[in-house]
Amino acid sequence: MEAIELLKNYQKRLEPFLKDYFAKKTKQAGKIDFLAEQAVKTIADFTLSGGKRIRPTLVYYGYLASGGKDDEKIIEASMAIELLHSFLLIHDDIIDRDARRHGVATVHERYKKIGQKIAPKKDNNHFGNSMALIVGDIASSMANEIMFNAKFSPQTIIQALDKLQKIVYVTIPGEMLDVVMENRGYATEEEILRMFEGKTSRYTFEGPLHLGNILAGGSQDMRDDFSQYALPLGKAFQIRDDILGVFGDEKKIGKPVGSDIIEGKQTILLIKALENGNKEQRKMLKYCLGNKELTKKEIVEFRNIIEITGSLEYCKNLAKKLVAKALSAIQETKFQNQEARKFLEGIANYVIERTV
Repeated sequence: MEAIELLKNYQKRLEPFLKDYFAKKTKQAGKIDFLAEQAVKTIADFTLSGGKRIRPTLVYYGYLASGGKDDEKIIEASMAIELLHSFLLIHDDIIDRDARRHGVATVHERYKKIGQKIAPKKDNNHFGNSMALIVGDIASSMANEIMFNAKFSPQTIIQALDKLQKIVYVTIPGEMLDVVMENRGYATEEEILRMFEGKTSRYTFEGPLHLGNILAGGSQDMRDDFSQYALPLGKAFQIRDDILGVFGDEKKIGKPVGSDIIEGKQTILLIKALENGNKEQRKMLKYCLGNKELTKKEIVEFRNIIEITGSLEYCKNLAKKLVAKALSAIQETKFQNQEARKFLEGIANYVIERTV
């Protein structure tokens, strides 16, 4: 698919900029304090360990679509959204109690192990979480620093910094709703879709496209079109993500398959299966959800129920409808770069086909 090649090409172009930035920041932090230096190295390792770089790529294509011309300036500026992503992921991993991300240990797990070495009798879970929160905050400040020093006009930078803060502001309620639903132990489809809009649509798709548009000096009309495209697409992306969390390949997704079940995550997959299942099936689903001792056999049984009840098919169809809605929203948009149009159309189709 052409969009995936464009995505991979931007990954390759962005990576040297990220590595140079982290090398510079590590050197600066080393002059301040050893712990600061280690924190920056941890952020660098975490950020460079993997990821599709879809958010900075969307900043880039939002910029080109809106008439932007300076590749080097926008590549440097697009790093900001990747550091914002790292900040949110580091905190999200604490909330979800995830031990691995992109196939490597999460930040709180790394610091937990350090805590075990320096003070084995202390509460090292708390130490790991505390240090990871601080490291996440550093990543957030780095995102703002990158944008503050971007090579655009002062007025444009102010608008972009304002947008970065708004992305966080609209993402946090989605995260809070996710925590509430998991703690409560049930959710409605409407609540889950609302959570997707906050956690995924706004900061994975809409925010980056808006940033690119702002940095290009683009129009509000185009930002409105981007919103109509991004909001349904983000929901489809997250539905697919939840499917992969149950049915995906562990090596490809970089975390244990079934971790969403063990965490007690509320998904449309789950609620539709509970809605359509018989008494025994509902009992099994509830037994699996949040079960820290879940076996591979029980995960397979959970999957089978999701399929038998028609929940998997329902979610696939819903994702397709949302993608169709997203594509329809940009049919009349006046793109100033046709590669950008190809990318946005292609990445929308990729959302419902992806395996990672």
